[in-house]
Amino acid sequence: MYRFFYSLLFYLVVPFIVLKLLWRSLKAPAYRRRWAERFALASLPEDFQASMQTIWIHAVSVGETVASVPLVRQLQQAYPSTQIMITTVTPTGSDRVVTLFGASVYHQYIPYDLPAAIGRFIDALRPTVLILMETELWPNTIHYCHRSGVRIILGNARLSARSASAYSIVSELSKLMLSEIDCIAAQSQADARRFIELGASPEAVEVTGSLKFNVEIDSSGLPPGSIFESLKESGRTVLIAASTRDGEEDKILAAFAQCHQSDASMLLLLVPRHPERFDNVVNLCQQKGFTVERRSQLNSIQASLQDATQIIVGDSMGEMQNYYRCADIAFVGGSLVDTGCQNVLEPAALGIPVVVGPSQYNFANICSQLEQAGALRTVADETELARLLTELNSNKAEQERMGAAGKQLVQANQDALPAMMKIVRRAIG
Repeated sequence: MYRFFYSLLFYLVVPFIVLKLLWRSLKAPAYRRRWAERFALASLPEDFQASMQTIWIHAVSVGETVASVPLVRQLQQAYPSTQIMITTVTPTGSDRVVTLFGASVYHQYIPYDLPAAIGRFIDALRPTVLILMETELWPNTIHYCHRSGVRIILGNARLSARSASAYSIVSELSKLMLSEIDCIAAQSQADARRFIELGASPEAVEVTGSLKFNVEIDSSGLPPGSIFESLKESGRTVLIAASTRDGEEDKILAAFAQCHQSDASMLLLLVPRHPERFDNVVNLCQQKGFTVERRSQLNSIQASLQDATQIIVGDSMGEMQNYYRCADIAFVGGSLVDTGCQNVLEPAALGIPVVVGPSQYNFANICSQLEQAGALRTVADETELARLLTELNSNKAEQERMGAAGKQLVQANQDALPAMMKIVRRAIG
């Protein structure tokens, strides 16, 4: 009954979802493409073979896709004759799947959680296992997979106190969903406890740690002759503000302006999280009086450095490691506005001191571990951010100590991948 009313409500809001897609497509045209996939009206790729064993991985967007990389690589090695289908929700997630895996996996947008659409998709795909990354809990997707005999794993599972409170409002529906999941691989004891309190069977919950600790680092280093190499060799202090969100850049620019009073040579790499916001961020920097360059318009920035460029807006995709590699200090966005923080592990794995704001619920356990290890510092607002950045800029020894502590912690916490592989093997049988 609870799922029936949920489905009815979903059907009623579909027109508004379509309108939202159209609205978002004004800035990101990719949102108006491939709609047939969102309603399971598109055929699977021609070379997809329904008779073969298939593992379906759902990763909503870029963060979940990146977290799935080590797992997908391991699955491809362990099950070379098994097909892997990765579904996402966002165009940026879709682009990242193509960039990371190319033609080695199949990809489509996941259909909306409507009974007819999900039923069609599962009938066509016929997966053996569904791995939902993090907190992708969709009642009809889970129910129809369970009914079809698909083994369901909630991988790299996290449940913040805020999310747990939201799910408790529909507690009966949440209990029903969780009862149909075969295994919940929780990132931490706190996550596991919240899932159990929400109705999951304790026998179905395992604490495996976070797959995000298995950060893939490109060992080749910075591309020779690139703008990144020029930045690294410039002798200037480079601050990166990575994956920033709407409303956050104002605060970062205010802090950066204060830092400039003590070190006018400091350069800011400002990398917004969503591509459709690149132009707005460039305009904001110019309005604040900064000298700004766009990464997409630079092949070599040596001349720009001599011209005292103050900010480079990172308007490219798939280059985050290069941005981080040439930085001395990393501020990770989504944390000075209440969106829960983005991935703090990539800069930590590269040995860069990490600074975040107070909103950390997406990475609460990981931020806590990094902070306890001395690799991460939390600031309350832009005033504290400016003060801390100025302090770190004048203390290279502290930068090195924090960076080394973060790198060591990441290397010491890479047990989640073998634990997840054990769960998948058990599910496949």
